[in-house]
Amino acid sequence: MSAPRVLALAGSPRDMGLAHGHACRDLIRKYTDERVALAGSAVWTGHAMSRDAVLALAEACIPAHTAYSPELMDEIGGIAEACGLSLAELIITNGFTDFIDLVYARGNGDAATAQAEDDCTAFIVPDALSADGKGFFGQTWDMHASSARYVVLIDGRPADGPAFMAFSLTGCVGMIGMNDAGIAIGINNLLGAGGQIGVTWPLVVRKALQQTDIEAALDCITGAELVGAHNFQLFDRLGTGINIEAMPGHCHVTRSSGEALLHSNHCLDPRTLALCRPRSAASQASSEARLAQGRRLLAGGGLTAEVLMALTRDQVICVRAEPPLDMETCGAAIMQPATGRFWAVQGLPTQSEYARFTL
Repeated sequence: MSAPRVLALAGSPRDMGLAHGHACRDLIRKYTDERVALAGSAVWTGHAMSRDAVLALAEACIPAHTAYSPELMDEIGGIAEACGLSLAELIITNGFTDFIDLVYARGNGDAATAQAEDDCTAFIVPDALSADGKGFFGQTWDMHASSARYVVLIDGRPADGPAFMAFSLTGCVGMIGMNDAGIAIGINNLLGAGGQIGVTWPLVVRKALQQTDIEAALDCITGAELVGAHNFQLFDRLGTGINIEAMPGHCHVTRSSGEALLHSNHCLDPRTLALCRPRSAASQASSEARLAQGRRLLAGGGLTAEVLMALTRDQVICVRAEPPLDMETCGAAIMQPATGRFWAVQGLPTQSEYARFTL
Protein backbone atom coordinates (compact mmCIF):
# COMPACT_ATOMS: atom_id res chain seq x y z
CA MET A 1 0.00 0.00 0.00
CA SER A 2 0.97 3.65 -0.30
CA ALA A 3 1.55 6.02 2.61
CA PRO A 4 -1.48 6.46 4.89
CA ARG A 5 -4.08 8.95 3.77
CA VAL A 6 -3.71 12.14 5.81
CA LEU A 7 -6.89 13.78 7.12
CA ALA A 8 -6.26 17.43 8.03
CA LEU A 9 -8.85 18.32 10.67
CA ALA A 10 -9.01 21.71 12.40
CA GLY A 11 -11.29 23.98 14.38
CA SER A 12 -14.02 23.13 16.86
CA PRO A 13 -14.82 19.51 17.75
CA ARG A 14 -17.92 19.59 15.57
CA ASP A 15 -15.98 21.14 12.67
CA MET A 16 -13.37 18.39 12.92
CA GLY A 17 -16.04 15.69 13.01
CA LEU A 18 -17.94 17.11 10.04
CA ALA A 19 -14.73 17.35 7.98
CA HIS A 20 -13.82 13.76 8.86
CA GLY A 21 -17.28 12.48 8.00
CA HIS A 22 -17.58 14.31 4.70
CA ALA A 23 -14.08 13.24 3.59
CA CYS A 24 -14.63 9.53 4.34
CA ARG A 25 -18.41 9.10 4.26
CA ASP A 26 -18.66 5.94 2.17
CA LEU A 27 -15.79 4.17 3.94
CA ILE A 28 -17.15 5.09 7.37
CA ARG A 29 -20.62 3.77 6.51
CA LYS A 30 -19.18 0.53 5.15
CA TYR A 31 -16.87 -0.05 8.10
CA THR A 32 -19.65 0.76 10.57
CA ASP A 33 -21.95 -1.80 8.96
CA GLU A 34 -19.21 -4.42 9.30
CA ARG A 35 -18.48 -3.57 12.92
CA VAL A 36 -22.08 -3.53 14.09
CA ALA A 37 -22.69 -6.90 12.44
CA LEU A 38 -19.58 -8.45 14.00
CA ALA A 39 -20.54 -7.11 17.44
CA GLY A 40 -23.59 -9.37 17.39
CA SER A 41 -21.74 -12.42 16.10
CA ALA A 42 -21.20 -15.47 18.30
CA VAL A 43 -17.83 -15.98 16.61
CA TRP A 44 -16.55 -12.77 18.17
CA THR A 45 -18.49 -12.52 21.42
CA GLY A 46 -19.38 -16.07 22.45
CA HIS A 47 -23.09 -15.62 21.80
CA ALA A 48 -25.30 -14.11 19.11
CA MET A 49 -27.11 -10.83 19.70
CA SER A 50 -29.55 -9.03 17.42
CA ARG A 51 -28.63 -5.74 15.77
CA ASP A 52 -31.27 -3.93 17.85
CA ALA A 53 -29.86 -5.37 21.07
CA VAL A 54 -26.30 -4.45 20.09
CA LEU A 55 -27.31 -0.87 19.31
CA ALA A 56 -29.26 -0.63 22.56
CA LEU A 57 -26.10 -1.50 24.48
CA ALA A 58 -24.15 1.14 22.57
CA GLU A 59 -26.95 3.66 23.20
CA ALA A 60 -26.67 2.95 26.91
CA CYS A 61 -22.97 3.95 26.74
CA ILE A 62 -23.66 7.43 25.32
CA PRO A 63 -24.19 9.20 28.70
CA ALA A 64 -20.87 7.86 30.04
CA HIS A 65 -19.05 8.99 26.89
CA THR A 66 -20.63 12.44 27.09
CA ALA A 67 -19.77 12.82 30.77
CA TYR A 68 -16.18 11.73 30.14
CA SER A 69 -15.56 14.05 27.18
CA PRO A 70 -18.41 16.20 25.85
CA GLU A 71 -16.10 17.81 23.27
CA LEU A 72 -15.04 14.45 21.79
CA MET A 73 -18.67 13.38 21.65
CA ASP A 74 -19.33 16.60 19.73
CA GLU A 75 -16.65 15.47 17.28
CA ILE A 76 -18.23 12.04 16.93
CA GLY A 77 -21.57 13.80 16.53
CA GLY A 78 -20.13 15.72 13.59
CA ILE A 79 -19.00 12.46 11.97
CA ALA A 80 -22.44 10.96 12.57
CA GLU A 81 -24.20 13.97 11.03
CA ALA A 82 -22.01 13.96 7.93
CA CYS A 83 -22.46 10.21 7.42
CA GLY A 84 -26.11 9.79 8.33
CA LEU A 85 -25.26 7.45 11.21
CA SER A 86 -26.24 7.34 14.87
CA LEU A 87 -23.98 8.01 17.84
CA ALA A 88 -24.57 4.43 18.96
CA GLU A 89 -23.30 3.05 15.66
CA LEU A 90 -20.16 5.18 15.84
CA ILE A 91 -19.46 4.17 19.43
CA ILE A 92 -19.20 0.61 18.10
CA THR A 93 -17.05 1.70 15.14
CA ASN A 94 -14.68 3.54 17.47
CA GLY A 95 -14.47 1.13 20.37
CA PHE A 96 -15.25 -2.24 18.80
CA THR A 97 -12.74 -4.31 20.78
CA ASP A 98 -13.93 -2.80 24.08
CA PHE A 99 -17.53 -3.22 23.02
CA ILE A 100 -16.91 -6.92 22.38
CA ASP A 101 -16.04 -7.27 26.09
CA LEU A 102 -19.40 -5.75 26.98
CA VAL A 103 -21.37 -8.05 24.66
CA TYR A 104 -19.38 -11.05 25.94
CA ALA A 105 -20.17 -10.15 29.57
CA ARG A 106 -23.88 -9.85 28.80
CA GLY A 107 -23.82 -13.44 27.60
CA ASN A 108 -22.19 -14.72 30.80
CA GLY A 109 -19.71 -16.65 28.67
CA ASP A 110 -16.77 -18.53 30.14
CA ALA A 111 -15.11 -19.94 27.01
CA ALA A 112 -12.52 -18.63 24.61
CA THR A 113 -14.17 -16.95 21.62
CA ALA A 114 -13.22 -18.11 18.14
CA GLN A 115 -11.61 -14.81 17.15
CA ALA A 116 -9.71 -12.10 18.99
CA GLU A 117 -8.64 -8.83 17.39
CA ASP A 118 -5.56 -8.45 19.51
CA ASP A 119 -2.25 -9.17 17.83
CA CYS A 120 -0.60 -5.75 18.36
CA THR A 121 2.92 -5.44 19.80
CA ALA A 122 3.87 -2.15 21.49
CA PHE A 123 7.17 -0.92 22.90
CA ILE A 124 8.75 1.98 24.75
CA VAL A 125 12.44 2.56 24.08
CA PRO A 126 13.98 4.62 26.91
CA ASP A 127 16.40 7.42 26.13
CA ALA A 128 19.38 5.31 27.24
CA LEU A 129 18.75 2.70 24.55
CA SER A 130 18.31 5.21 21.71
CA ALA A 131 21.27 5.98 19.47
CA ASP A 132 20.70 9.74 19.77
CA GLY A 133 19.66 9.71 23.44
CA LYS A 134 16.01 10.45 22.64
CA GLY A 135 13.62 7.56 23.18
CA PHE A 136 10.80 6.17 21.08
CA PHE A 137 7.33 4.73 21.30
CA GLY A 138 6.17 2.34 18.60
CA GLN A 139 3.77 -0.45 17.82
CA THR A 140 2.23 -2.64 15.17
CA TRP A 141 -1.53 -2.45 14.68
CA ASP A 142 -3.07 -5.81 13.85
CA MET A 143 -6.63 -6.50 12.79
CA HIS A 144 -8.52 -8.67 10.28
CA ALA A 145 -6.74 -8.01 6.98
CA SER A 146 -9.63 -6.16 5.34
CA SER A 147 -9.20 -3.31 7.86
CA ALA A 148 -6.00 -2.01 6.24
CA ARG A 149 -8.00 -0.15 3.59
CA TYR A 150 -9.62 2.01 6.29
CA VAL A 151 -6.37 3.28 7.86
CA VAL A 152 -5.91 7.07 7.98
CA LEU A 153 -3.52 9.45 9.71
CA ILE A 154 -5.27 12.35 11.41
CA ASP A 155 -3.40 15.66 11.39
CA GLY A 156 -5.40 17.38 14.11
CA ARG A 157 -5.30 21.10 14.84
CA PRO A 158 -8.01 21.69 17.46
CA ALA A 159 -9.09 25.25 18.18
CA ASP A 160 -8.53 24.59 21.87
CA GLY A 161 -5.72 22.19 22.81
CA PRO A 162 -2.48 20.69 21.54
CA ALA A 163 -2.02 19.79 17.90
CA PHE A 164 -1.67 16.04 17.35
CA MET A 165 -1.16 13.28 14.81
CA ALA A 166 -3.02 10.01 15.23
CA PHE A 167 -2.90 6.70 13.39
CA SER A 168 -6.57 5.84 13.09
CA LEU A 169 -9.41 4.44 11.00
CA THR A 170 -12.12 6.16 9.02
CA GLY A 171 -14.80 7.11 11.55
CA CYS A 172 -12.53 6.69 14.58
CA VAL A 173 -11.26 9.72 16.53
CA GLY A 174 -7.82 8.19 17.12
CA MET A 175 -6.01 4.99 18.11
CA ILE A 176 -2.25 5.68 18.35
CA GLY A 177 -0.82 9.18 18.47
CA MET A 178 1.41 12.00 19.65
CA ASN A 179 0.76 15.66 20.43
CA ASP A 180 2.96 18.73 20.13
CA ALA A 181 3.42 18.77 23.91
CA GLY A 182 5.54 15.64 23.44
CA ILE A 183 3.14 12.98 24.74
CA ALA A 184 2.73 9.72 22.79
CA ILE A 185 0.15 7.01 23.45
CA GLY A 186 -0.56 3.56 22.05
CA ILE A 187 -2.58 0.46 22.82
CA ASN A 188 -2.85 -3.31 22.87
CA ASN A 189 -6.16 -5.10 23.17
CA LEU A 190 -6.78 -7.35 26.16
CA LEU A 191 -9.61 -9.85 26.59
CA GLY A 192 -11.62 -8.65 29.57
CA ALA A 193 -14.35 -10.71 31.19
CA GLY A 194 -16.04 -7.81 32.98
CA GLY A 195 -17.30 -5.54 30.22
CA GLN A 196 -19.60 -2.79 31.49
CA ILE A 197 -21.52 0.29 30.36
CA GLY A 198 -18.89 3.01 30.17
CA VAL A 199 -16.30 4.67 27.94
CA THR A 200 -14.52 3.05 24.99
CA TRP A 201 -10.77 3.31 24.52
CA PRO A 202 -10.44 5.74 21.53
CA LEU A 203 -11.95 8.54 23.63
CA VAL A 204 -9.34 7.75 26.30
CA VAL A 205 -6.56 7.98 23.69
CA ARG A 206 -7.77 11.33 22.39
CA LYS A 207 -8.37 12.77 25.85
CA ALA A 208 -4.81 11.82 26.78
CA LEU A 209 -3.62 13.67 23.67
CA GLN A 210 -5.38 16.80 24.94
CA GLN A 211 -2.99 16.90 27.90
CA THR A 212 0.38 18.66 28.22
CA ASP A 213 1.68 16.56 31.14
CA ILE A 214 2.11 12.79 31.16
CA GLU A 215 0.66 12.42 34.68
CA ALA A 216 -2.51 14.17 33.53
CA ALA A 217 -2.58 11.81 30.54
CA LEU A 218 -2.24 8.87 32.93
CA ASP A 219 -5.20 10.19 34.93
CA CYS A 220 -7.30 10.10 31.75
CA ILE A 221 -6.73 6.33 31.66
CA THR A 222 -6.94 5.39 35.33
CA GLY A 223 -9.91 7.69 35.91
CA ALA A 224 -12.00 6.37 33.03
CA GLU A 225 -15.03 4.15 33.57
CA LEU A 226 -13.92 1.74 30.86
CA VAL A 227 -16.26 -0.43 28.82
CA GLY A 228 -13.61 -3.09 28.29
CA ALA A 229 -10.00 -4.12 28.73
CA HIS A 230 -7.03 -2.47 27.03
CA ASN A 231 -3.34 -2.02 27.63
CA PHE A 232 -2.12 1.55 27.21
CA GLN A 233 1.44 2.84 26.86
CA LEU A 234 2.47 6.47 27.44
CA PHE A 235 5.85 8.02 26.61
CA ASP A 236 6.87 11.68 26.70
CA ARG A 237 9.66 13.94 25.46
CA LEU A 238 11.34 13.84 28.88
CA GLY A 239 11.82 10.07 28.58
CA THR A 240 9.07 9.01 31.00
CA GLY A 241 7.44 5.71 30.02
CA ILE A 242 4.33 4.18 31.59
CA ASN A 243 2.45 0.93 30.86
CA ILE A 244 -1.13 0.51 32.07
CA GLU A 245 -3.03 -2.78 32.02
CA ALA A 246 -6.51 -1.30 32.26
CA MET A 247 -9.60 -3.30 33.14
CA PRO A 248 -13.07 -2.06 34.05
CA GLY A 249 -12.62 -1.13 37.69
CA HIS A 250 -8.88 -1.86 37.95
CA CYS A 251 -5.58 -0.62 36.49
CA HIS A 252 -2.05 -1.91 36.97
CA VAL A 253 0.62 0.74 36.31
CA THR A 254 4.28 -0.03 35.51
CA ARG A 255 6.91 2.69 34.97
CA SER A 256 9.89 2.25 32.69
CA SER A 257 13.48 1.98 33.89
CA GLY A 258 16.61 1.41 31.84
CA GLU A 259 15.16 -1.43 29.79
CA ALA A 260 12.67 -1.34 26.95
CA LEU A 261 9.08 -1.69 28.15
CA LEU A 262 7.06 -4.01 25.89
CA HIS A 263 3.56 -5.39 25.87
CA SER A 264 1.64 -7.69 23.58
CA ASN A 265 -1.84 -9.05 24.35
CA HIS A 266 -1.69 -11.14 27.50
CA CYS A 267 -1.75 -9.60 30.96
CA LEU A 268 1.51 -9.69 32.89
CA ASP A 269 0.13 -8.76 36.31
CA PRO A 270 -1.72 -11.50 38.23
CA ARG A 271 -4.48 -9.13 39.33
CA THR A 272 -5.38 -8.03 35.82
CA LEU A 273 -4.92 -11.59 34.51
CA ALA A 274 -7.61 -12.72 36.94
CA LEU A 275 -10.04 -10.30 35.26
CA CYS A 276 -9.47 -11.67 31.75
CA ARG A 277 -11.69 -14.03 29.82
CA PRO A 278 -10.19 -17.26 28.45
CA ARG A 279 -7.73 -16.92 25.58
CA SER A 280 -7.26 -19.58 22.91
CA ALA A 281 -4.00 -21.51 23.04
CA ALA A 282 -2.91 -20.15 19.63
CA SER A 283 -3.61 -16.55 20.65
CA GLN A 284 -1.70 -16.96 23.92
CA ALA A 285 1.27 -18.54 22.13
CA SER A 286 1.37 -15.72 19.58
CA SER A 287 1.28 -13.05 22.28
CA GLU A 288 4.06 -14.71 24.27
CA ALA A 289 6.24 -15.22 21.17
CA ARG A 290 5.89 -11.61 20.04
CA LEU A 291 6.72 -10.30 23.50
CA ALA A 292 9.83 -12.48 23.80
CA GLN A 293 11.03 -11.60 20.29
CA GLY A 294 10.55 -7.88 20.91
CA ARG A 295 12.56 -8.06 24.09
CA ARG A 296 15.41 -9.79 22.26
CA LEU A 297 15.45 -7.28 19.42
CA LEU A 298 15.47 -4.24 21.74
CA ALA A 299 17.99 -5.46 24.30
CA GLY A 300 21.20 -4.25 22.65
CA GLY A 301 20.82 -0.46 22.68
CA GLY A 302 21.94 1.95 19.97
CA LEU A 303 18.39 1.90 18.60
CA THR A 304 17.24 4.08 15.71
CA ALA A 305 13.93 4.58 13.92
CA GLU A 306 15.21 2.31 11.15
CA VAL A 307 15.96 -0.48 13.64
CA LEU A 308 12.44 -0.15 15.03
CA MET A 309 10.95 -0.26 11.55
CA ALA A 310 12.86 -3.52 11.02
CA LEU A 311 11.39 -4.85 14.27
CA THR A 312 7.86 -4.27 12.93
CA ARG A 313 8.84 -6.32 9.86
CA ASP A 314 10.22 -9.22 11.91
CA GLN A 315 8.67 -12.56 10.91
CA VAL A 316 7.41 -13.21 14.46
CA ILE A 317 6.06 -9.71 15.18
CA CYS A 318 4.61 -8.91 11.75
CA VAL A 319 1.49 -11.07 11.55
CA ARG A 320 0.40 -12.34 8.13
CA ALA A 321 -3.16 -13.34 7.34
CA GLU A 322 -3.96 -17.04 7.49
CA PRO A 323 -7.42 -18.62 7.29
CA PRO A 324 -9.76 -18.92 9.03
CA LEU A 325 -8.96 -15.86 11.21
CA ASP A 326 -7.18 -13.70 8.57
CA MET A 327 -5.57 -11.53 11.25
CA GLU A 328 -2.79 -9.36 9.86
CA THR A 329 -0.53 -6.43 10.69
CA CYS A 330 -2.52 -3.64 9.02
CA GLY A 331 -0.09 -0.86 9.84
CA ALA A 332 2.42 0.45 12.35
CA ALA A 333 3.58 3.71 13.90
CA ILE A 334 6.82 4.91 15.50
CA MET A 335 7.15 8.19 17.38
CA GLN A 336 9.97 10.19 18.95
CA PRO A 337 8.32 12.73 21.26
CA ALA A 338 11.51 14.71 21.97
CA THR A 339 11.87 15.59 18.28
CA GLY A 340 8.24 15.47 17.14
CA ARG A 341 9.09 12.91 14.47
CA PHE A 342 6.36 10.43 13.51
CA TRP A 343 6.66 7.50 11.09
CA ALA A 344 3.62 5.55 9.90
CA VAL A 345 2.93 2.73 7.47
CA GLN A 346 -0.37 1.43 6.11
CA GLY A 347 -0.67 -2.30 5.51
CA LEU A 348 2.03 -4.89 6.08
CA PRO A 349 5.32 -3.16 6.97
CA THR A 350 7.08 -5.85 4.93
CA GLN A 351 5.30 -4.66 1.78
CA SER A 352 5.09 -0.90 2.35
CA GLU A 353 7.46 1.94 3.16
CA TYR A 354 7.10 4.17 6.20
CA ALA A 355 6.11 7.80 5.61
CA ARG A 356 7.80 10.38 7.84
CA PHE A 357 6.04 13.36 9.39
CA THR A 358 7.05 16.05 11.87
CA LEU A 359 4.62 17.46 14.41
